[in-house]
Amino acid sequence: MSEQPGKIRCDACPVLCYIREGLMGACDRYANRGGVLIRVDPHVVLERTRERGGELVPFLPSSREWDGRVVREPETFVTAIGAGTTYPDYKPAPFIVSSEIDGVDMVTVVTEGIFSYCGLKVKIDTDRHLGPECAAVRVDGEQIGHVTTAEYGSQMLSLGGVRHLTGGSKKEGRVTCESMLALANCKPLEVTVDGGATLVIEAGKAPIINGTREERMRVGCGSATIGMFANQWMGLVDDVVVVDDHITGVLSEHQAGKFLGVPDTGIKMKGHRSTPGRYFKVAQPGTGWGGTDLIDPLTILKPFDPKEAWPGLRLLMVSTTGEHSSYYELDETLVPVEKELPPALRLSVNRIQENCEPALASVLFMAGAGGSLRAGVTENPVRLTHSVKHAVTRVTAGGAPCYVWPGGGITYMVDVTALPENAFGSVPTPALVAPIEFTMRKEDYAALGGHMDQVRSLVDVLGDAGKKRIPAG
Repeated sequence: MSEQPGKIRCDACPVLCYIREGLMGACDRYANRGGVLIRVDPHVVLERTRERGGELVPFLPSSREWDGRVVREPETFVTAIGAGTTYPDYKPAPFIVSSEIDGVDMVTVVTEGIFSYCGLKVKIDTDRHLGPECAAVRVDGEQIGHVTTAEYGSQMLSLGGVRHLTGGSKKEGRVTCESMLALANCKPLEVTVDGGATLVIEAGKAPIINGTREERMRVGCGSATIGMFANQWMGLVDDVVVVDDHITGVLSEHQAGKFLGVPDTGIKMKGHRSTPGRYFKVAQPGTGWGGTDLIDPLTILKPFDPKEAWPGLRLLMVSTTGEHSSYYELDETLVPVEKELPPALRLSVNRIQENCEPALASVLFMAGAGGSLRAGVTENPVRLTHSVKHAVTRVTAGGAPCYVWPGGGITYMVDVTALPENAFGSVPTPALVAPIEFTMRKEDYAALGGHMDQVRSLVDVLGDAGKKRIPAG
């Protein structure tokens, strides 16, 4: 729908570009062609078929009734937990196990890695301010990591790494190693952030921030919250402000409000106006309303414009988690006066809370599988790297699936809650010890120069003493 001669207004994002004939919007994804808004880049469809070299997984395993799993897993999987290591490099992996899966001969190379080059990526579901970006994260006064870039509804920490393990004092390395080990084994750890909060982190549990257990992560930024619930506010209130540390939303100015016909209310906001109905930096970061330092949300409002506002105007102010909410009506001088929240609006605040997911602390172990690991698999280690990158070899950690980063080397991440209890250990170098397994077809293992003379059958390995069997997660 054009609002300027010769231009089309694109509503694909909050920028709301006016695009002239033959030109593209700011995103370079949409253009005006003959007065029609078109998508410039192609819509790509991926197809994987047997004819194109892929493999089709049968929907129903032939040997038994389907149990809900899409991919057939081996009945018994030998993990590397407690298996031992290949250090100092020249030895083959402790266990190189052969087994048959659906008629295919497979090999799993099982070893524990000693990782000086490892760290933890920690996701804290909260909109509360934990500390400035790059601020030090400390345990027992020693820096073990830092605050990194926040993600949608979560604050992020980067902990550990070779510099903290080996590049500082002995105490720094020891504390870093002990802290990482506790978190990797799903134990609670208290940390402090320079210029910020004290928090208790435990993988898979709600974080405790400044002594208070977090309940929920935000439903979205202030602008997203407006878009999600705008229609539900119609007829109940004249304007809504959703307070958020990053993007505060204002219903009457917002794209959603305009499409729904919400009239201008004369509201005036502090902060930096971005696109219509979206404001940055309305307050400082903190642990109050929407991750700001606000205790009284009215402090972010300027006087209402008397040309547009009216006495009795109904205003809801709410945070992105629904934890904070207040209802106001303008008096004869156009000053907001707090009133009891009407039941209908209480339902909408409850709906925001209902749509917030439970707050959790998530811990991902990240490491680079270097020389000793690869040499324990094959005499020509680079072939293992290539086989991993070409998906010939599957990488797991304690049987848990891993994400392998693109680029050089075998840099992988794994959710620590997916591993069995106490899967990680440590050595006083200092370094963490973590399980890792490489699984491939037996013929592929031979092709990459594997230690074929060390291959043992699954039956033989299971016959060894000292094995502990636990149910798969």
